[in-house]
This record gives sequence, C-alpha cells and structure tokens, in this order.
Amino acid sequence: MNRERYGDKLTTIKEAGNYRNLLEMQLNGFLVHHDGREMLNLSSNDYLGLASNPALREEFKRETDVQALGYSAASSRLLSGNHEYYTLLEEDLREMYGKEAALVFGSGYHANIGILPALTGKRDLIVSDKLVHASIIDGARLSRAAMERYRHLDYDHLREILSRQREMYENVFIVTESVFSMDGDVANLQELCDIKREYDAFLYVDEAHAVGTRGTNGLGCCEEQGCIADVDFIVGTFGKALASIGAFLACDGLFKEYLVNTQRSLIFSTALPPLNVAWTRFVLRRVPALFADRLRLAAVAGRLRDVLAGQGFETRGESHVVPCPCGSNENSTYLARQFRDNGFFVLPVRYPTVPKNEARLRFSLNAAIPDEDYECLFEFIEVSC
Repeated sequence: MNRERYGDKLTTIKEAGNYRNLLEMQLNGFLVHHDGREMLNLSSNDYLGLASNPALREEFKRETDVQALGYSAASSRLLSGNHEYYTLLEEDLREMYGKEAALVFGSGYHANIGILPALTGKRDLIVSDKLVHASIIDGARLSRAAMERYRHLDYDHLREILSRQREMYENVFIVTESVFSMDGDVANLQELCDIKREYDAFLYVDEAHAVGTRGTNGLGCCEEQGCIADVDFIVGTFGKALASIGAFLACDGLFKEYLVNTQRSLIFSTALPPLNVAWTRFVLRRVPALFADRLRLAAVAGRLRDVLAGQGFETRGESHVVPCPCGSNENSTYLARQFRDNGFFVLPVRYPTVPKNEARLRFSLNAAIPDEDYECLFEFIEVSC
C-alpha cells in the first residue's frame, strides 16, 4: 500500500489554496452561527426562505399526520419503497408542467448521473454547454455516448458542432442549465428549442437553480420563456428553493417508463422517506403563490450588482445568484474572510469548481432576508470594499 500519495496530494491542494473542510454550524432562519459569530447567511440555496419559515412547518404539521408518516422507505422504489406520496407528487408535477409524466429521484446528482447514461448509447452524441454542473458532466462521462461541449451560451458554436457531426449519430442530446450556478446567467431556451428542431435533437434542461425562483408559477425558466412543451427533458431539484430533498424529471411517458427500467441511480437507490416526499408536495403546491417573493429576489439581486459595480467589482449574470470574480484563490479567500468578520457569511468558490484564476465570491440571495439587513450589506460594500 502507498498511503503517502494521499498525503502528498493534500499538501498540493493546500499549497494551491484549494483546501476544503466541513464547517460545523447552526442555522437560525436566515442567520448562521459559526465559530462564535452570528452572520447573515448569503451562501444558502434557500432562495425563497421556505426552509427557514417556521410558520410553514407548523402549517404542514396541522395539515399532515406527521406521526403516521414513515421516516424511511427502507427499500428502493422498485422493491417496496414506492409509497403513495411518490404517486401524488409525480401527478402534481405532471399537471403543473403539462407533461405526460414526471419521475422523482433521491437527489439532483442522482438524476443527472442517471438519466443521460440510461438514454444514450455509443451511437449517440451529447453536446453540452461548457459550464454545466459537475453532475451533468459526470453523467455524460458515465454514458457510452460521444461528448462535445460548446462555448458558454455560444449558440453559433453549438450550431457549428451540430452541422459537422449531427449526421454521424443516431440521437443527439443538447444539454444546458437554465440558470447557471456559478455565473448566475441564463440560457436562451427559445433559441435552443429552435436549434434542437433544426437538427432533430433532444433538449435537456437542468432547472435546479430556477425552480421556485423563475416563472409566473415558479416552474423555472422553461415557463418564463414559454417553452415547456418544446423541452424534452426538464430536470429540477427540491433541495434548493423548495426547501426539501430530491429531484424530478418532467418528460414524455415513454421516457419515464424507459428510465424506470434502465436508470441505475433510480433502480439501485433507497427511496426517499414518505415524510420528505409529503413535505415536498406540501411546499410545491404553495410555490405558484410566491410571485411577489420572486420579484423581490430579482430586485435585490439587481441592487447588489449595482452596488458591487459601483465599487469597481466585476459582476456577472442576471439572476439571484450573484458572482463577484476575484481572480486568485487567495483574493477570494481574503475577501470572504472580510465579509465574515463583518457579519456576512459568503464563501469563496475556487478551482476546480470554477476555472483557474476565476475564483469568486458567490452571493446566494434569500427573499426572506429583511430589507434592513440587505442595506447593511450594501453599506459595508460601499464603505469598506
């Protein structure tokens, strides 16, 4: 055995400023307690503040016989774990998206590493945006399909790839996020729908950061851009704005049936507990009514970008995810420490999560944070940064 190589690798990671560790902390609504300090939590995916809403939890308890719900499914869905709450949730999703079917998974990672390998074979091609999430990249690598990546949001480059390669493959899958998690920018889904029709391809859209936060009813950018019916595979998560756990796919009935029979990350995973799925359904049914919260989230994000730009910082994107590029790992770590020392919990994002020399602070905003707390953040940036 050679244990030394692991220690050597850790040393290299530390020297590059990429070392990570698990931080123990306590959450109190939109506040976080860590290392003896209370800070405003700007590094959560609780975009609508639902995870920190005690009134919502109490309403769930009043409406639901929580004691009668199981805390474990104790089996995979294909054995004895496919309880009635799965059926109810998938029917709700099917109706909301106007699709033939919906399928729920244990996590967004399970969805993305399972769907593409199940649907593609060696005669197929996956063409993805260069900045898609790591789980999509892992799913593509697990597949037997060929893989190409087009430059971020560069649809002329996508067309160039397809014009050269489309006829070489049986099926082509164009894959994108809607709201990109590191840059906060948004894909042009209408143009992607045009391209997929032009080249007879499937379109796969990961709405992880858009479900709950975009669209009139909170269904994501596919709803906002009016193309739900034209997107073949809409993937979303429950663990971000919807304050729960798990993920879903909205698609044609044929593909649901096929995935139930072939997707390894579904077949060989223990099902979600009834308690969690019932809570997800409870939250999901309330999301359409939160349009004002979505508008406020967008307004706060716009103000934060203006404040950062006013102090000479670069900002990117057009969503509730607001990146502030810092260049080096050291700069991002230093700035994050300055924010935390002043009561704002915002973490640096470093290589390999983002490209080298593109380390950044990543502000993840929350609609439940009061205006006065955001004003304190803006004042700190204007005075101290």
